[in-house]
Amino acid sequence: MTKYVSILCRNHSEIVMPTLPFFTADVFTKTRFGGNPLAVVMGGDMLDTATMQAVAAEFNLSETTFVLPPSDPAHTAHVRIFNRTAEMDFAGHPMVGTAFVLARHNPDLVKATFEIAAGLVLVRIARDDAGTAVGASITTPQPLTTGETLTPELIAAVLRLDPGDVVTRTHPPIVASNGNAYVIAELAADALTRCSPDIDAFRSALAAHPHLGNRFSVHVYSRDDATLRARMFAPLAGTWEDPATGSANAPLACLLLSLDAASEAANFTILQGVEMGRPSLLQVEARRTPAGIMATLHGSCVSVMAGELSV
Repeated sequence: MTKYVSILCRNHSEIVMPTLPFFTADVFTKTRFGGNPLAVVMGGDMLDTATMQAVAAEFNLSETTFVLPPSDPAHTAHVRIFNRTAEMDFAGHPMVGTAFVLARHNPDLVKATFEIAAGLVLVRIARDDAGTAVGASITTPQPLTTGETLTPELIAAVLRLDPGDVVTRTHPPIVASNGNAYVIAELAADALTRCSPDIDAFRSALAAHPHLGNRFSVHVYSRDDATLRARMFAPLAGTWEDPATGSANAPLACLLLSLDAASEAANFTILQGVEMGRPSLLQVEARRTPAGIMATLHGSCVSVMAGELSV
């Protein structure tokens, strides 16, 4: 609910400023100060785009969401997602975290539909035996799409690795998306811990691939059957490393299913953020549908902070 505060100036004039409630949650974790933190601002219809971007930069988290009324009354909310530098069409942990925050304040919320730039996100709330919201599952707004392949030498350059650290037996480094594009590459297990982003190499990579927009985000992983370890680097968007990236792990799971012609579905447990000291756990189900390969992300959340934003 929007409130207003009055500020008395030196010349005795009065300025009335709206205040909007915000909440933060740690996403893809059951432990406070683990997972990926998210800020959720209510009453987003009170703000213009430039102010939303400024607020997201002020929070300085990998993403901040703003909750607005839906354009279709049959839906739950219109949600806008911003990283530190730009608005995003889709991101996974903001969808899970926003659903969790809304469910904490609405005990009757079981399912939800979010309108986002990439389409519609279907949500199911997870609650404990007492009925308290503890997380959510979200379905990607788009089926898997894949783009160009890249060389192991490029991945090695941006992460200061050797080309031999990049595993290509299953697939080459490739652009993949379920609504938000990432370069996905498999690494040897020991190489995953040695990744060290080179900002100049990232800039050169983006200059060579301008069709990827204003970001060149690299999601790398190592695999042990259905358990994956992952890291995601997007320094050009202000996120040197992300503790948990739903919109990257979704196309990763879908990509792996696409390479397994014998299976209709696949389930993965994905660990991320370990090297950052913010361990995250994602459960991802990829499945073949008439529309293409879709993914559902499952994650727990923990409430952390609440406050009011003056704008």
